[in-house]
Amino acid sequence: MLSPKSDFKFEKSLNNINKKDWDLCLNDDHPFTQYEYLSALEKSNSACNETGWQPHHYIEYKNNKVVAICPLYIKNHSFGEYIFDHAWAEAYHRYGLNYYPKLQSAIPFTPVTGERILISQSIKDKNKTKSTAIVNIIEEVKKINVSSLHFNFIKSPDEWAKKNNLMIREGIQFHWMNNNYKSFNNFLETLSSRKRKQIKKERLSIKNNNLVIKIFQGEDIKEEHMSFFYDCYLDTTSRKWGSTYLTKDFFFEILKTLNNKIVLIIAFQNRKKIASAINFVSNSHLYGRLWGSKYEIPYLHFELCYYQAIDYAIKNNINIVEAGAQGEHKLQRGYMPKKIWSAHWIKDQKFSRAIEKFLNDETNIINKYKKNLEDFAPYKN
Repeated sequence: MLSPKSDFKFEKSLNNINKKDWDLCLNDDHPFTQYEYLSALEKSNSACNETGWQPHHYIEYKNNKVVAICPLYIKNHSFGEYIFDHAWAEAYHRYGLNYYPKLQSAIPFTPVTGERILISQSIKDKNKTKSTAIVNIIEEVKKINVSSLHFNFIKSPDEWAKKNNLMIREGIQFHWMNNNYKSFNNFLETLSSRKRKQIKKERLSIKNNNLVIKIFQGEDIKEEHMSFFYDCYLDTTSRKWGSTYLTKDFFFEILKTLNNKIVLIIAFQNRKKIASAINFVSNSHLYGRLWGSKYEIPYLHFELCYYQAIDYAIKNNINIVEAGAQGEHKLQRGYMPKKIWSAHWIKDQKFSRAIEKFLNDETNIINKYKKNLEDFAPYKN
């Protein structure tokens, strides 16, 4: 029970937060800040104490009504974040200090920009409420046994940079922008001749391998489809990463509670399912997340993860396709470099100053890197 003198608290489970209160703090249809998505991560034991994602969610009240929520996790590692701070951790350990645990505001295993502090639609001065939340969370960092505070994949970095000595870090992702294309061929016409020919060659793999691509959404996604996707996901994680972050229960939970946000792409060969990719959708974005294939077929990864996403976005008037973390190979397929940001607060002042210098140097490198990538853009102009 909340103390009458207290206006905020930290919760160890989403079960302790009313879904109606959460929904009143949502200001868009972003799939990954939905209560159902984050709840599925906890219910399925994908994000829990045992996996190093201990929930520590911030809830703020005014007149006994929820006015702000921030998804938070106490982390004892840096996996599943996609903002890489392993070098910071190593520096801490060299000096005999513990970098872990740390306090993290992020969507577990999901490198997607979005709101990190959710503010009730009833609040007029959202900036003030956001500042108050940051102050309260930093005070919590000072009290508990964590080294630092991190907000990953934030929106509007200038707003964050002015708050409470938060340091801003920049990075690069590759996003495809829909310039009111009428068709996939219309998009291809904007590319240089060489890039256009390359994509057409890669897409011939569908015909040459007798493939049929089908897209499933909402109630059309059956348990058999999700089960097949999960098998593909297991194959990919075992080959590439060696660890499977998301449990099968997670995917079946979101199939029950969030299927209207899922776009599942499956490749068939002679009516047999052979590969699959899962995407999530909002009114403005398509988010490519995970994929896997039972067989090695040339260019199938590009087809399911990039070209099918572009085609879907054009047909459904989606503005942006975000294809996940990293991947310079996306550039040659029309996905352009875009900046992403995170915000950081370090408890130890000596390390805070050292990391600030590191970030200043890194920002210069990121700016040059982005410019170099843009010079190799596949578009005619």
